Amino acid sequence: MTREDILDAAAQIFSQKGYHGTSMQDIALAVNLQKASLYYHVSSKQEILLELLNRGLDLLIEKVNAALEEPDSSAEPDSPEERLRRAMRTYLQTLAEYQDLAAVLLLEHRSLEPEYHNRHIPRRDRFERIWRDLIIEGQETGIFSCAHPSLTARALLGVMNWTVTWYNRDGALSSNEIAEQFANLFLLGLIARNGAIE
Repeated sequence: MTREDILDAAAQIFSQKGYHGTSMQDIALAVNLQKASLYYHVSSKQEILLELLNRGLDLLIEKVNAALEEPDSSAEPDSPEERLRRAMRTYLQTLAEYQDLAAVLLLEHRSLEPEYHNRHIPRRDRFERIWRDLIIEGQETGIFSCAHPSLTARALLGVMNWTVTWYNRDGALSSNEIAEQFANLFLLGLIARNGAIE
């Protein structure tokens, strides 16, 4: 039994029952440990939640940054619009692939107590900065027009994050198709036009 096994089990249970609906006993049973033995590997349920949230953000940061470093050969290189589309596709693909972890990251972060929440904030800010910088990049090239890049980035993330509550792998649309629909909808509000408000 490894710490990774415990975290994987906890992610699955948290996603099904919620953080507050899950006990340490539930996690211990899922990995065939006595509750007392579980504390040999982890100190608390809060520690487990923090580690899952950090694991989720680290994964997303890695995936999105990797996608941005590899331009799509079928599109105009370094186009801010295409870079944003590529980041959105990668983000939604990752949420779809890691559904349990994504649900914990996006739905349970408010369950962190202040001490743990403060330790989580720097990673969250680093992830949001990726999206803010993509929007600023589009602004600087004159392709995007928006008054508040940080607010715009959070709005975009909000649209994508909510998919964890309804996305179905067997549904009518793939994660890539959803990303394309969201990108089209979102970019129509970002692309600069004559007379656009700066």
